[in-house]
Amino acid sequence: MNDVTMYTTSVCPFCIAAKQLLKSKKIEYREIELGADPHHRQRLMEENGGWRTVPMIFINDKFIGGFTELRTLSSNGGLA
Repeated sequence: MNDVTMYTTSVCPFCIAAKQLLKSKKIEYREIELGADPHHRQRLMEENGGWRTVPMIFINDKFIGGFTELRTLSSNGGLA
């Protein structure tokens, strides 16, 4: 079982798309809203190679990227 954590903001269309993709695959995830906590977002950026955009998606505590990377992973069977 994979542990999926997704850092999001409420107005991000890519966050919404990532959540829809995970739901369509019946994959449970933990969502952490970053809109009200810019310091947390800054720390995540520093820890993940300067990644600035949301969503920031982690699977089993490994940073995989954002929606595009999640979609690619799904297309390659990596979410099965």
